[in-house]
Amino acid sequence: MFELIVGFLIILAIFDLVVGVSNDAVNFMNSGIGAKAARFRTIMAVSAIGVFAGAAMSNGMMDIARHGILMPEYFTFYEVMCVFLAVMVTDVILLDIFNTLGMPTSTTVSLVFELLGGAFALAILKIINEATGPDGTLLGLGELLNTEKAISVVLGIFLSVAIAFFFGTLVQWLTRLVFTFTYRVGNKSTSTNPQVGSLMGSAIKSGIFAGISVTSIAWFLLVKGLKTTTLMTPELKTFIDENTWMLLGGGALIFSTIMTLLSLVKVPVLKLVVLLGTFALAMAFASNDLVNFVGIPLTGLDALNDFRANGNGNADAFLMTSLMNEAKTPTIYLILAGMIMVLSLVFSKKAQNVVKTSVDLSRQGAGDEMFGSSGVARTLVRHTSKLAQGIASIIPARVGKWVDSRFQRDDVKLEDGAAFDLVRASINLVLAGILVAVGTSLKLPLSTTYVTFMVAMGTSLADRAWGRESAVFRITGVISVIGGWFITAGVAFIFCYIMTNILYFGNFVAMILAIALVVFMLIKSQTMVGKKKADETTDAIFKAMIQTDDKAQIWQLLCEHVKENNSRRIEFVKETYLKATNAFFQEDYRVLRRMGEYITDERKEFKRQRRREIIGMRRVDHMIAIEHNTWYFLANNSVSQMLYSLKRLNEPCLEHVGNNFTPVSMNDAREFLPLRDEVVKLYARTEEMLKSRLTDEIELLRTDASSLQTKLSAYRKGIIDSLHHAGSNIEAMTVLLNISQESQELLSDLRHMLRGMHKFQN
Repeated sequence: MFELIVGFLIILAIFDLVVGVSNDAVNFMNSGIGAKAARFRTIMAVSAIGVFAGAAMSNGMMDIARHGILMPEYFTFYEVMCVFLAVMVTDVILLDIFNTLGMPTSTTVSLVFELLGGAFALAILKIINEATGPDGTLLGLGELLNTEKAISVVLGIFLSVAIAFFFGTLVQWLTRLVFTFTYRVGNKSTSTNPQVGSLMGSAIKSGIFAGISVTSIAWFLLVKGLKTTTLMTPELKTFIDENTWMLLGGGALIFSTIMTLLSLVKVPVLKLVVLLGTFALAMAFASNDLVNFVGIPLTGLDALNDFRANGNGNADAFLMTSLMNEAKTPTIYLILAGMIMVLSLVFSKKAQNVVKTSVDLSRQGAGDEMFGSSGVARTLVRHTSKLAQGIASIIPARVGKWVDSRFQRDDVKLEDGAAFDLVRASINLVLAGILVAVGTSLKLPLSTTYVTFMVAMGTSLADRAWGRESAVFRITGVISVIGGWFITAGVAFIFCYIMTNILYFGNFVAMILAIALVVFMLIKSQTMVGKKKADETTDAIFKAMIQTDDKAQIWQLLCEHVKENNSRRIEFVKETYLKATNAFFQEDYRVLRRMGEYITDERKEFKRQRRREIIGMRRVDHMIAIEHNTWYFLANNSVSQMLYSLKRLNEPCLEHVGNNFTPVSMNDAREFLPLRDEVVKLYARTEEMLKSRLTDEIELLRTDASSLQTKLSAYRKGIIDSLHHAGSNIEAMTVLLNISQESQELLSDLRHMLRGMHKFQN
């Protein structure tokens, strides 16, 4: 049975590697992708080489699974296997959920807290049972757990978030004062004015910056990326420690000279910095973080081999003292792990989803906001704005004016589709590397996930990417991501604590059920992701609007965007109106409740699409915008009112059915349903007209809608008259009256929308 468990741990490790790469791809790819430093394939290739090199040369990161959290000399083989299986079950499920939601999390922290939760569960049982050590003394938490390591990880979480954000903001602000947003990159300028700056001045500035950056990356590789590899011999480590400042100073001088000369011959050195930084971070992650996933199954394999050789078949008594020894991982396992990581990086769609979260939150310009607003974010924005105004009032006007001039972006021209420029991408990578290297040298376990993400958020704040229109959404996003990190730690600890107890007391039956649960969760997760991908349509029109500078093309794309979205809204209104009214007459409470949820979600999506279209409206020719924006907002507000009418229609129906009131009589239902069907047919005709791009029927549709309104008005008066008769069902007829009123409103909104669309596009 233990052989089966170890085999399953190895299989889970493969899934864990896939999920881990999907999660951590954000850390080493987002800067290169966000700045369009190279083609996506090139960035992917550089990352893949770094990942493979880091995994293949890693050697010492397996020890955390062996004796980094629990002290195996006091645990039996059976207890250790319970912890390991619980950790892997928890880890795969937890990380897959986070990646499916597109939220970055820390693989190291999740693993540490899972081990801590599992070890804590068994330690409590040992203390309750008054377990003793070899010398006969009672064992406590201090002997059973490596509490110092756990405390240092928790401190690292808080410190890494605050330190990375602070230094990201400060360094980027100072760097922007030097570079501004307009500078030369090789033979190109980031300004619409190609004559900005001389070649010599730009070459010196870029060369020094790139030289310092490359030196920092090299130091990061030596201290962090290669620290635990077989290439880092004790002699080399001693030499680096004794000559750190000489190496840094000499490296900065040499690399600055080389980069300046390359800049003079118009080589884009900032792109080289970004690619080197991407490679360095990818290598460090693979060698230090991602290989942790292999640690659990390989440690389980070592434990199984030791038990077979020396355990005499007694799993409940054989202590795992052998796991106190240092890990000696066969190179073939590391190479296989590296290959799995590379394949996962190349083919994982979730990796691209997580990268999108980080890039969108640090985007320089306006665009689609992934997150809504929260009370905490609104409060922070208000107080921060007041603080900024107070600081600005005490700064001399001349100084403030000069600083503002360094942050002007009016003439900036980014690469097509870029979220920010190469200077910020370089700072993201270089500063993250420096902070992680400093933390490593001080033996402070800074989370590389937290550092890279928070540096990116700090640099975007310093670049004034968080304007008044987007600050609340960005801060909400950051809070959501940070909250996800802390939730990871808590959930990992609690879930693994519970799972370990279940496995320990449930024995092999519980282990088999746990394995079945993981298989089921993985299959279900993949099915849900596939369904989500099928339902999700990427807004290529909006992306095209943002990426092009041709105002005529932007106008055409905007018209297309408005027509497509209004067509989809009309379809939604038609389907929801039909289902809600049917559910009311059929007393189907579940459908009515589901319709209420759909209406709420659709209103949120409508606001998101409206913001996209307003962004597009800003980018068209000014005279065209003035001429057409009134009709755009007429059509837009009409669609908004349609969704609100659906909400007003559905809520009384839901309340009536939910309270089990007497339903509408069949005669009253039969009288209303033909009118309802006419409304549905009219919306279907409108939907077809919008999809066919033909506008000849607009006036006919408006006339038919007006005629149907008249019919509904007469029907509504009949309901009002019936309410005065003593035998009528007051509750049911009141709801039916509301449905007829909202049906009239839907027709009125449809007429206004058609008029606005016709005027907007002609």
